[in-house]
Amino acid sequence: MTTTDISSDAAAPFLEMRGITKIFPGVRALDGVTFDLRRGELHALVGENGAGKSTLMKILGGVYPYPEYGGEFFIESTVRRFESVRDAEAAGVAVIFQELSLVQEMTIGENIFLGREPRRRFGIIRWDELYSRARQLLADLRLPLDPRTPVKNLGIGQQQLVEIAKALSQEARLLVLDEPTAALTDAEVETLFGILNDLRRTRGVGMIYISHKLDEVFRLSDRITVLRDGRTVGTEQTSALSEATVIARMVGREVGDIFPVPDHAQGEVMFEARGFTVEDPNVAGKRLVDNVGFAVRRGEVLGIAGLMGAGRSELLMAIFGAHAGRADGDVLIEGQRVRIESPADAIKHGLGFVTEDRKRYGLVLDQTILNNMTLAGLARISGRFITNLDAEAAAGNRSMKELRVKANSVFAVTGTLSGGNQQKVVLAKWLLTNPRVLFLDEPTRGIDVGAKQEIYAQINKLAKSGLAIVLVSSELPEVLGLSDRVLVLYEGRVTGEFTRHNATPEKVMACATGHTQHAV
Repeated sequence: MTTTDISSDAAAPFLEMRGITKIFPGVRALDGVTFDLRRGELHALVGENGAGKSTLMKILGGVYPYPEYGGEFFIESTVRRFESVRDAEAAGVAVIFQELSLVQEMTIGENIFLGREPRRRFGIIRWDELYSRARQLLADLRLPLDPRTPVKNLGIGQQQLVEIAKALSQEARLLVLDEPTAALTDAEVETLFGILNDLRRTRGVGMIYISHKLDEVFRLSDRITVLRDGRTVGTEQTSALSEATVIARMVGREVGDIFPVPDHAQGEVMFEARGFTVEDPNVAGKRLVDNVGFAVRRGEVLGIAGLMGAGRSELLMAIFGAHAGRADGDVLIEGQRVRIESPADAIKHGLGFVTEDRKRYGLVLDQTILNNMTLAGLARISGRFITNLDAEAAAGNRSMKELRVKANSVFAVTGTLSGGNQQKVVLAKWLLTNPRVLFLDEPTRGIDVGAKQEIYAQINKLAKSGLAIVLVSSELPEVLGLSDRVLVLYEGRVTGEFTRHNATPEKVMACATGHTQHAV
């Protein structure tokens, strides 16, 4: 990696986007958006889900080719009209989306140079050169990884960093990062931030940073552009803004305390899990969850806190019947032991589960909003043997209105929605099963502050109606702000339990790092 300091060129224009417009059937996703980026700058692009951020970046990255959009953009004062992703890459533009594009069965080196492998005559790949160059790229980024390691053996955070190495192997001069820290540990976040700052300072790479985590935006960015409803609200130096100002511009109103004041009364114990253990499928004898139990009352929100790898998601999946064959434990609902060997059993007994990965486990993206909303509860909504289309559509429309899903109709394809609206569809799906117990695993991941407020209000409303709720979140303020009681896991074991009134960030984090403390 070159170490030439190019900070003197930081003000030079590099990218200019003028009057960008994009129309989908019945929806104007972008309406005359303007945006620019300087060499060596990190420019944050923020806005609510559905504001048009990802659409704008897909135009820049060649996903939506010319002339499928209006307006024009310039790179180094030259008009660019990309007809494919390959055109964008050839111009030095690399977009790293939330959904990583790595091939899991291939090695790190194979992924970095996929489609661009160094070759001899007759197309024979020069493997020694490929791995040598990959090793050098990883060393430049200070990543202690063997390029011959299969990507499937890496954690999601390391995979994110491999995506950056792949982008740099293409001589990227403009790097777009869409929610890059959504699945990273604190240590991996610090590694990523160090890499980004090095790339800006030593290579002059311009970066567009999309994130709902405003603390990161204010820590890293030079400027912030806010989009709202497909339009540019404004661009200013980060130093001239506050988080409150940015939030107000994103949602079009002032936002007060983001967490609702809890006004739900707790009743009798609705749900109890006893002695749950989950075996690691990859390591014989290792337990991902080790003899964990808990109870939750009618009208109560039980938060489960812990660091990544603590076993929170594995615990909920096991209870829900998704780890059949390697999980053990007892479930009691209203004091009666029930047998759950599959998700179908869980649904039958009144459990709902908003999973951590909505695209993998929660939605069928090429189906309509209505089909997704009624997927788990169609028999209850529409009849057991014959589908009542009118009843199904009515239920979907009621849910869409109640949860404020932004779409033209319930017949819109779910994959065309923003992340926040997709999450609302997942929540609606489980509410239409009329559950007695609702598991929420990272319910606001990748969602803007306005949509978070709506979901928080919905959680409070559901608890007030008597639903028993179990909430898993990696955001500690979210756990503390929503929960009546907090359970803390560390390496698959319970290390702490607190009421709302005696749970503090310090106490919870101490338990999350292995210090046992019970203070209920």
